Amino acid sequence: MTRLILLGTCSALFFSSTFVLNRAMSLQGGHWIWTASLRYFYMFFMLGLWLALTGKSRLLKDVFTAFRSNWCFWTVAGSTGFGVFYALLTFSSSFAPGWVVATTWQSTILATPLVLLLFGKRVPMRGVFYTLLIFIGIVLVTLEQAAAASLRETVLGILPVLVAAFAYPLGNQLIWEARHGKIVRLPEASTAVLDDSAARVLIMVLGSLPLWAVLILFVHPPAPSAGQLVNTAMVAVFSGVLATTLFYKARHLAKTPFELSAVDATQSMEVVFSLLGEIAFLGGAWPGAAGGIGIVLSLLGLVLYVRSQTLAQ
Repeated sequence: MTRLILLGTCSALFFSSTFVLNRAMSLQGGHWIWTASLRYFYMFFMLGLWLALTGKSRLLKDVFTAFRSNWCFWTVAGSTGFGVFYALLTFSSSFAPGWVVATTWQSTILATPLVLLLFGKRVPMRGVFYTLLIFIGIVLVTLEQAAAASLRETVLGILPVLVAAFAYPLGNQLIWEARHGKIVRLPEASTAVLDDSAARVLIMVLGSLPLWAVLILFVHPPAPSAGQLVNTAMVAVFSGVLATTLFYKARHLAKTPFELSAVDATQSMEVVFSLLGEIAFLGGAWPGAAGGIGIVLSLLGLVLYVRSQTLAQ
């Protein structure tokens, strides 16, 4: 259990770069569609190159074989877990500070049990009180943001994140179910692909590409700036490759709903990491009393939640 928590926390550290860099690109006028889609285009080439350079060319071929054999499933999983999730997250960064988006994002901890129930899993109720603490913390941060911004900015900065909070665990659970043989009619080639962390991320990236293509063609955003190209490359490395691979590895090692929920709960640390990053690199202000209390409650809920799951083992 300790190993799962450490892997999840490390992934949260790298994930926090998303909120800071996305906010920086928004303040510089970068369009949110490029901020979102370029990350996955970069990841596609980075992960493919990684597999090729590490002597896993056969596995790289298996990724494309598995995708082609069941392209509908992988497009749904990738578009949900990577596409819808990240498109809404970057959209919100245009209207709210990174730490606000990161704190609201913790609602995914509340969404995860509901997603598990959707897949017929038995979800322990011991953590309900602790997840409520996290939810109260999110409400306090939201109220503080609402007092400092217009209603439009508050809604557009927070509501899409709440939808993204459900899309992410839904996509992740689809690949977890596939890995453990719960999704029928997946080709045998998928077994080798789903046993490798980098390959698992790559096939999800591949599944998200059709969605990015449709969004770009539909919205016709202006060309990205040089700064946006650099920043999205950094997000792709830190958040897309390192953080996602670590997070998927932790989820892959999880064997029970207890452990799956605990791994997802470690993502609350993104709040602290993104807040410190925004203050250090973007000159962001410290949160007020309500926001500070909200962050403390969210983190307290995380600590108590993980402790309860650890004691239950």
